[in-house]
This record gives sequence, C-alpha cells and structure tokens, in this order.
Amino acid sequence: MSGGSTAADRVHAAFDRIDAVDRPEVWITLRDRAAVVAEAQAVDPALPLAGMLVAVKDNIDVAGLPTTAASRSYAYTPTADATAVARLRAAGAVVVGKTNLDQFATGLVGTRSPFGAVRNAWDPTRISGGSSSGSATAVALGIVDFALGTDTAGSGRVPAALNHLVGVKPTKGLVPNTGVVPACRSQDCVTVFARSLDTARTATELMAGPDGIDPLARPDAALVDGSLVVLPAVPRIAVPLPSQLEGLAPGWADAFGRAVDRFRSLGHEVVEVDIAPLLDAAALLYEGAFVAERYAAVGAHIEANRDRIGDDLDPTVAGIVLGGATPTAAELFADQERLDAFGAAGRAALDGTTALLTPTTTWHPTLAEVAADPVGANSRMGRYTNFANLLDMASLAVPAGFVDGLPFGVMLTGPAFTDRRLAALAAAFAAPTVDLVVVGAHLRDQPLNGQLVAAGGTFVREARTASDYRLYALDTVPPKPGLVRTRSVAPSAGAAAPDGAGIAGEVWRLPAAGFGTFVAALPAPMAIGTVTLDDGTDVTGFTVEAVAVDGAEDITHHGGWRTYREHAARERV
Repeated sequence: MSGGSTAADRVHAAFDRIDAVDRPEVWITLRDRAAVVAEAQAVDPALPLAGMLVAVKDNIDVAGLPTTAASRSYAYTPTADATAVARLRAAGAVVVGKTNLDQFATGLVGTRSPFGAVRNAWDPTRISGGSSSGSATAVALGIVDFALGTDTAGSGRVPAALNHLVGVKPTKGLVPNTGVVPACRSQDCVTVFARSLDTARTATELMAGPDGIDPLARPDAALVDGSLVVLPAVPRIAVPLPSQLEGLAPGWADAFGRAVDRFRSLGHEVVEVDIAPLLDAAALLYEGAFVAERYAAVGAHIEANRDRIGDDLDPTVAGIVLGGATPTAAELFADQERLDAFGAAGRAALDGTTALLTPTTTWHPTLAEVAADPVGANSRMGRYTNFANLLDMASLAVPAGFVDGLPFGVMLTGPAFTDRRLAALAAAFAAPTVDLVVVGAHLRDQPLNGQLVAAGGTFVREARTASDYRLYALDTVPPKPGLVRTRSVAPSAGAAAPDGAGIAGEVWRLPAAGFGTFVAALPAPMAIGTVTLDDGTDVTGFTVEAVAVDGAEDITHHGGWRTYREHAARERV
C-alpha cells in the first residue's frame, strides 16, 4: 500500500473513482464493494502485491464471477480462478471486477461488444483499442493499479498505446492459459497493463511458470540462457524501412522519429531493416487459414446461436469466426509452410539486432470511423502487432509521448524469452539519464568499466576534452588519472602550462538512479564536475581536486590514459 492509506481506503477510493468517471461500459461484472474491502483487509501486507487492485478481462476466470467473453449466451460461472489470477491473488492482489472486451477477444478496436463500445480514457470520442479495452481503460482512468488482458493479434499492446500505458505481451506459454477462454488457443497470451513498467513486469513475473495443466505452458529459457537477458554494450535497435512506416496517422511519423532519436541518444545503434517478411506473416492471422482456430474455439457456440447475431452476438465477430469454418486442412498446412518461410526470412533480417522498434499501431480512429468501416478500420490497427505470436516473439508496448494531445506509443519486439532484455531497453527509454565523460579506469576494457555497466551505463561515443586540460597519473589502486582544467590549477600543483591539451575519453549514458548510486560510491580524491569537450559542449565528468595532483606525474603529453598505460607497459618490458 502507498501513501499511508489502508487496504479499505484504497478499495473505497477505487469504487469512488468508478462512480466519478461514469464509464459503465468498462465493466461487465463489478464485485460488491464490501466483499472487496474484506478481502483487501485480509491480505498479508508482506506480500509483493499487497494493497494492489487489479481488473481482469472477462475472458479470464475469476472464481464466483461469471465469465462471459462479452456474450451473455456464452456465460458460465467458474469455481476456480484462472492460474494467472490465482497467482496474483496469492501474491496479495485484489480483484475489483471483470472488464469489457471485443467479443471472444476478436478485434483491436474495443467496440465489438453488446455491453457497449469502450471509450478512450483520454478522448471519449475515440476508441480505447481492443480487444482488452476495458482492462486498459480501467488502468488509464486510475481505478486499478494494473489489469489483465489477453493478446493474440495485439490486444495487450494496442490498447496500451492508445491509453498511455505499458503493455507487456510475454513470450507465448510463459503465463499458463488455464482458465482463459481461447481466441486462438496456440497463439493466445495473458498480458498486463499498468502505468509503470515495474508494476507490469512484476505482475508478469509472478504469473509465469508451467502449472501442470496447460499443455502449451513452458519454462522460461532465459533462466538457463543468460544471453537472452543481458544487453550488449551497444544494443542494436532495428527499425522498419521508411516505406514501411507509410500510412501512420498525422504527426505519428515524427513522433516515431523522436523515439528513434531517443534510443540513439542512449548510445544504441539504430539500423534500418526490411521487415516485409514480418508484415507478410501478420497478414496471415486473419487473411489466411489460421482463422480456423477461432472457429475451433467458439464456432460451435455461434453456430448454435445464429438467431442471436445482431443482439447478443456481435455481427462482425460472428462473421470472422464463422468464416473460419471454410479453410481446408490443406490450406492450413500451406499457410503454415508460408509462415515458416516468413519466419526464417524475418529472423535473418533481424539477425544481429537486439530488438525491433516500431510504432505500436498506425492510427487512433474515432468511434464513428470504426462504425463506418469496422473491418477495414480494425485491420489497420494490427500492422505491427499481428506477427509476434505467430512467429513466437516477445513484445512490450511503452508510451512515447503525445501527438495533438493524444497518446502515442512504440513497441519493442524480440525473439522468444527475451522479455527481460526488452524490459531493460524500455526502462532506459523511459528513464531520465545522465551523460558522463570518463578518461581513465572506467573506459572500455579498463578495470573499473564494470562499475558503469553495473549502474546501467551504455557507451555513447568516443570524445576529447577541450585543449585546456591536463592529465596526471595518481597514486591509487587500481591506477587512475586525475583530470584538471589548467585555469583552475594552483601554481603548487605544477600546472605551469596554461594551454593544456585535449584528453581522449568516452561519453557514457547512465540512468539517473544508477548515476546516483555510482557517484555515492566514488572514492576520494575523485570528484564529479563539468567537463568541456572539444566541440564546446559541457558534460558531467570525472575531475579531481587540485591538491590531489601535487607530486603526481603529468602525463598530458600522452593525450589520454590508454596511450599512457600502453607506454608504461612498454617501459616495464
């Protein structure tokens, strides 16, 4: 719990907020306030999610509450929680209610529900994004701390982008789907929406791991292969070719360009990649035989209730699902062969990169625009999301600012089990950073460089100071230099030459929190000050108190620490 509030206070605040925002379409079933208060008060405060409130998409079972998948005729009341819900409750989370969705999790718009179209949290004339519409909006409106969604084609990411949230779509199978109404059983993932990356990732980690029931659940290979977690010293971020970014909403291409620049500013290498194989794979999800799996999931129910299409059953959803009865087994195998080829080509295109960066979606339509063209409007939403599950990839959507007052989001996608690597990239993207000039033992390949890496630092570029600095070899263990600007050195320090020289160094970028930890551990006589580079820019950097260079060897003429150390090594030989 936060801010000194009690469990009961938090629950009451959530229900008061529900009343205040007046968005009834967000919910399909709300729990009784008194029951939620009682459950919250009984939670052990030492649990990792104690005091946190969660909303659950209504295709995921919560014991005692109806599961409808947004269809009254489909509803049933489970006696047990879905594995994901049970694990969150065991960690202290408290369920507030079940949220609205595109019926049978079929859609990316959030309007395909007899319980009402879910309006966007920022602009009620626009869509929330689907299918996990209610869950994302409940978080964005500040009602709950986080929410569960599902994602087959992008339903755990598109609503995040349109509501200024983090959306975690884990590797398929990391979170068991036991107790989840399938959309496409082999492609579905339980996902998390939250306002912070830490909350979203914590919830995801707590839900992960096989449960012995879901046959598609699998252990996290990253726990065995650490290379799937650790970021390289200079991450390589793939971005689509410019032609593959055409068709974005006005202002979104510029917003994406700013996000790309942000990754460059973090010291990452950005490379353009032809993602045509991924986009071709994305088209197969709805345009090919794979839609047959949606018919296998709920087709029999729709067939048996054809008379309720247009009433309880959404006509667009019914049309998509019933269309899945048409493909033959031969067509499915042919599409699987095509998908295998697209996957191989896509992996080859991304080989050597750390992650793919794309916009999360292509536009943010109004409710009226979706109503006028429900299928066409929806198809534009999944351009960059549809391929991830088909090709067994992890993905993470994060906010990336605003365009004309509405949220804009980007997405990081990588191979299966790179979830934590994507989270590290996203954390750096979202966090404030500090650039630091180093000229000695913290340089790459030098003995203290690991301290920078441990603090979350990434190499940005090589650099050189302005020409009025002098460098001294200090008597320390391990050996370190002292950098002093000549105009500030007292005569007793031996800096008779006022002109000095440009000293070679490197610029590293650290998250603000990591920088604080790093500086707190800095030993005397080292200090942090402002260093002017030869291009005239001022950057935070290592300096040393003038008194520390009394009697120290002046090594300025070597031009840098590495050159001096190499010279000293030759002298010893």
